[in-house]
Amino acid sequence: MDEIVKEVRIDKWLWAARFYKTRSIAKTMIETGKVLYNRQRVKTSRIVEIGAVITLRQGFDMKTVVVRALSEERRCFKEASVLYEETAESIALREKTAEARRLNALFSPHPEEKPDKKQRRELLKLKNSFGEL
Repeated sequence: MDEIVKEVRIDKWLWAARFYKTRSIAKTMIETGKVLYNRQRVKTSRIVEIGAVITLRQGFDMKTVVVRALSEERRCFKEASVLYEETAESIALREKTAEARRLNALFSPHPEEKPDKKQRRELLKLKNSFGEL
């Protein structure tokens, strides 16, 4: 971030801030409406301004960040985290949804390992016997 950048497109900024792995993923997220700039849908060519509020979906979570700096280059995480500041409400909401997902996982446990061939056959027999009722 040695050079001063005056204008950055939103897809480049999201990529440089390390929210998405590639610019094409950032572009897709913008076009499908999963990224809001000041609470409005925008095009990928939108110029980012310092102080703007960006709401984006990242995995299962929704994040709301305030733009603090501009950059066109993708750097390490520490330098990229200087570009934005996540709001307190966003952090609280992410923690709340993460806790809900964790509690939901307790009610639908997954087996430690895949069933072997014999176990799969038994499961299919069981499923088929319910279908015949």
